[in-house]
Amino acid sequence: MPSRDINVIALVKGEERYVFLYDDDSRAEAISVLGKFAANPELSFSWYDAAVLGDKVRLNSPRSPRARFVPPADRAA
Repeated sequence: MPSRDINVIALVKGEERYVFLYDDDSRAEAISVLGKFAANPELSFSWYDAAVLGDKVRLNSPRSPRARFVPPADRAA
């Protein structure tokens, strides 16, 4: 059974903690949940919070191993 990486984004607002777990296949669903939380008037989670965390979900997309940054000091001569 192949292992599945789990991505985590979190937000701390005062005493509240919002932690979202998602895998690469459920990015769209994670972004949808952020919107549902923002639309809930009983939560302090705002549309701004949803936008910031949504950007993090989008930017945290999987990259191919070839795209990995290697600092010059770590490169083979």
